[in-house]
Amino acid sequence: MDHTLMYLRESLSNYENNELSQSIYNKLVHNSYSSEADFVEDLNDKEMQYLNHILEREIHYAENVQDDLRIQQLCEVYELIF
Repeated sequence: MDHTLMYLRESLSNYENNELSQSIYNKLVHNSYSSEADFVEDLNDKEMQYLNHILEREIHYAENVQDDLRIQQLCEVYELIF
């Protein structure tokens, strides 16, 4: 798993009580995606909408704590959703 998807998996672990979050997290754990694009292609519409919301929140948090690497990694997935 590449670093971008590892950051995403870590972020999703903060939302483990949500069914969609668990579904996306399980995809990351149980599948070997060669790229972020492969991962995004495997998401359904509902998962993409949910992930869009979560990524906005996580990117905002990373900006507040000035974690530039985390911002970059999460933005890579966020940009692929659109």
